[in-house]
Amino acid sequence: MDQQTPAIETYDILIVDDQPANLRLLSRLLTRKGYEVRQAINGTMALQAVQAKIPQLIMLDIMMPDLDGYEVCSLLKANPETAEVPVIFLSALDDVFDKVKAFTVGAVDYISKPFQSQEVLARVQHHLALQAMNQKISELNAELEQQVKERTQQLEQVNAKLTQMAFHDELTGLPNRTLFINRLEEALQNAQADSSYQFALLYIDCDRFKVVNDSLGHSVGDQLLAAVAHRLADALSQVKILARLGGDEFAILVTNIQDMTPAVQVAEKVIETLSTPFKLQKYDMYVNASIGIALSNSSYTQPEHILRDADAAMYRAKKQGNRYQVFDETIHQKALQTFQIETDLRKAISLNELKLNYQPIIDLKTGKLIGFETLARWIHTHRGFISPNEFIPVAEETGLIVPIGYWILEEACQQLKAWQISGLADENLTVNVNLSARQFSQVDLIEQIDQILEKTDLNSQALKFEITESAIMENQQKAQKILEQFRDRQIQICLDDFGTGYSSLSYLDSFSIDTLKIDKSFTGRLDGTPEQLGLVPVIINIAHHMGMDVVAEGVETEAQLNQLKELDCDFGQGYFFAKPLDVENATKLLESSPQW
Repeated sequence: MDQQTPAIETYDILIVDDQPANLRLLSRLLTRKGYEVRQAINGTMALQAVQAKIPQLIMLDIMMPDLDGYEVCSLLKANPETAEVPVIFLSALDDVFDKVKAFTVGAVDYISKPFQSQEVLARVQHHLALQAMNQKISELNAELEQQVKERTQQLEQVNAKLTQMAFHDELTGLPNRTLFINRLEEALQNAQADSSYQFALLYIDCDRFKVVNDSLGHSVGDQLLAAVAHRLADALSQVKILARLGGDEFAILVTNIQDMTPAVQVAEKVIETLSTPFKLQKYDMYVNASIGIALSNSSYTQPEHILRDADAAMYRAKKQGNRYQVFDETIHQKALQTFQIETDLRKAISLNELKLNYQPIIDLKTGKLIGFETLARWIHTHRGFISPNEFIPVAEETGLIVPIGYWILEEACQQLKAWQISGLADENLTVNVNLSARQFSQVDLIEQIDQILEKTDLNSQALKFEITESAIMENQQKAQKILEQFRDRQIQICLDDFGTGYSSLSYLDSFSIDTLKIDKSFTGRLDGTPEQLGLVPVIINIAHHMGMDVVAEGVETEAQLNQLKELDCDFGQGYFFAKPLDVENATKLLESSPQW
């Protein structure tokens, strides 16, 4: 019998996800393993399904259209009848701040999209096993307490065995998250009782397991995890506890230290220990580790807090390319700031805080205005202007960029239609709208665009989408299909920031691209001399040779303008012509019939 499938008893699992493909994938995977599976496509249906029959486990998507996963989980935990049902969050959001929030509202685990089948099965089995184990322990205790004195020793042996199973990771044999939290609580109690007592927590994330799982399979990945665990255990015998927290994440507790030095030495030892390749199935496998270190202090009263800070430091190390990072308060403040931005951004549309600015795009041959690029601006009720560099990355990480992107599209189409009706814009004036990679990957993208065009009664030929190279390259087959649907609707495509990403001529030849936009980092180097031309002439020649026109962004000086004209660049935008304008000033610009 499959070791991953619970025996005899059938477990009822509720899967909640607004993406049918995810529901099908998870349902098929779990049903094949003998689980009874129910489905819900949104938060409201999930609550109704739980009310009808309480499941043993809930797998819950975070980003959903009505109630998001956080709200659903909070409601379940507030109800005594469902408070103990384990909830595993499913999400493409993978920042530390999302994990912190997930565990704060009561989740027991967090699985990142795209799903890895073996990881899903392992985590589902783990939490069902814990639930069954706790119930079994209670039943055994109730039964054994009624037995005669002679069976006391047997009771102790059974409990010891169950405790071993409950507190140790089956794959690696290391202490698991539960046992690690217990040891962490003991360390915190010691620190509170003795102000001179200090300890450090190291949070370790191994970077190459996804590559191994994708290329060689999860069984090899499991072998590699076990090998990593055994090598670390042998090399770090002096540490208080080494545990596997889940997936490819480990944690170390270093106790009775005077300062950060011993913890840093352990981090360096981990890096050194993992630097030698692992030999599995005739392959040399290298494992890189990112490590976050948090030192105990009087402000820590809960194990989750110091674990959170070490995790945040680990993510900082991963993002910055450092091997390890020591936590400081700025990391926590950054996480809190990001959380606050997300919270406020969720309300920004309904509070009418988001506005659109319009930056003119100029025909360099005629000097006439031929279109606008739409740019989102956030005027917070209390904080005032918030830079796009601050809120757009948060919107992309959390998925809020999708509803915001559709709002931008509808707002831009409505405004252009209003200008057309008033006679300020003819049918040749276009509006450029940026499509994020997240929005570009939405299954209902074309349907949403069609609905907005119908609602605003705007001719699709007046619309241009600006997309990045990364959005296309993430899924080339899907991108090809979407671009063909754009072409059917006569919606033009502008490839944004060309020259800063993949810049592959092969995909330019494969996809239907109308315009290349030269990134301002190239335009800004132009000073009227041949020495600073860089790649600009090359990009223009490539585009024209392939039947595309070219927009240079970031034009700020007359010398740059003249040089772009000499290079036969088609269009330009930048502060030389105009900064991004609000609706009122963009309207005044149209009324003046500008000529550059």
